[in-house]
Amino acid sequence: LRFIFLICVKLQSMFWLPLVLHIPDGFLTPAVSLFGWVLAVLVIWVAIRHTEAQFGEKQAPVMGVVAAFIFAAQAINFPIAAGTSGHVLGGALAGILMGPWAGILIMTSVIVVQGLLFQDGGLLVMGWNILSMGVFSVLAGYAAFTGILRLFPKWGKARSVAAFTAAWLSVEASAVATAVALSVSGTFPLYLSLPSLTGVYALVGLGEGIVTAAALGLLLASRPEVLHRSQGMAGRVSASLLTIGLAICGILVLLSPYASQAPDGLETVAEAGGFSTLAEEPVYEVFPAYTIDLLDGAGYSTMAALLIGTILVFALVSMVGQLVARAEE
Repeated sequence: LRFIFLICVKLQSMFWLPLVLHIPDGFLTPAVSLFGWVLAVLVIWVAIRHTEAQFGEKQAPVMGVVAAFIFAAQAINFPIAAGTSGHVLGGALAGILMGPWAGILIMTSVIVVQGLLFQDGGLLVMGWNILSMGVFSVLAGYAAFTGILRLFPKWGKARSVAAFTAAWLSVEASAVATAVALSVSGTFPLYLSLPSLTGVYALVGLGEGIVTAAALGLLLASRPEVLHRSQGMAGRVSASLLTIGLAICGILVLLSPYASQAPDGLETVAEAGGFSTLAEEPVYEVFPAYTIDLLDGAGYSTMAALLIGTILVFALVSMVGQLVARAEE
């Protein structure tokens, strides 16, 4: 695996191929970026209409908890190989727990907060980031999860295997979407970008699969009645479950300074290839690199920034869920 990873990184350093899924401004043409925005808005509109028919106002807070967990979990980098780290994406988990359409709204909200407040991904290309990480990952993960359960309805380990496989495929779907966008933009040829991105993210997907299967297993062990096979969270969610979910988010925030400090794929390739100036600088900064400049100490600064982000994501998604539910009523 290390040998395969080194080959992929070498290809990326030779052809300026980004390894992250948060595409920065400057990597896509204006036409591709605009197409991404148009398609993303259309999908979000469809997701809102479908979510209206599936959820009630009392289930809005659980959407917020799932979004907050995904946001906080993405801050926990884990080592992959060759001095590079990765983090979970969360698209499959959102789709499995909440259903595909609510999952798209959750991931969209997380990506918007990351882009606007933490400058994680460009603003012009945010539409394509929403598509690759918030739409294709959710749909691929949900389809794989439900498909495996239908093929093996009586297998005791079907849910765990389905969750792991769905999460792995969701990461690969995002990698494919990113490779296609770069190719259509004329930035990198598809015959190079596709095998490189999918090859490296096959390793990242292993961590994604473990986290997704573990999270789903924990929920099934504690509150199996709230998970419906075809629609995600369907039952009434208790206050204790919400409290536990928020407590887990708090633990992830506290653990964030102890995550892997190895650079992510883009940083590694950019420094090795000498093209770190390709990505456009953000036009403004609120919480640069997930820190607060006014606080001393990297650990406290990171925890404070992530805590603010987690609270904002929870509030935003809960509000979106309530508005969508009220619109149906």
